[in-house]
Amino acid sequence: MAMKIEIPQRGVIELQHAVFDVNGTLAVDGAAIPGASDRLKTLSEHLSIHLITSGTHGKLAELEHTLGFPVREIHHGDEKMRYVQNLVPATVVAFGNGVNDASMLRLAVIGIAVITPEGVATRTMQGADVIAYGPLNAIDLLLKPNRLIATLRG
Repeated sequence: MAMKIEIPQRGVIELQHAVFDVNGTLAVDGAAIPGASDRLKTLSEHLSIHLITSGTHGKLAELEHTLGFPVREIHHGDEKMRYVQNLVPATVVAFGNGVNDASMLRLAVIGIAVITPEGVATRTMQGADVIAYGPLNAIDLLLKPNRLIATLRG
């Protein structure tokens, strides 16, 4: 599986993996944002989906069930960064909102900071290529790649 996106003045990016922080990005107060599961399933037709979280609110089993993908508990930003490093950063799009997501967004070929009611850390916004309002809009940047191209073209 792969998704090729040609971005003017940036070149062709061949994505294979989408790495998502869960709490604060796909979920608010430990509950999945409505519609996130459907968007993830659609995106999984093109990319391998990876869900990681520090587990702030617990409820990991419930989130796995609701979102439809395994959730891996990872507590620190450097662990999240190593997770992306092991997948080959040039093939990864990463999504997050917290300070512990900043380094993985910076390392991934495309980093998307997601604004939800839990907020987004300034450091994370600074490490991102794009800032999106909510996870549905963030995922749609890939499902409707002209949006991403328009935002990232040089």
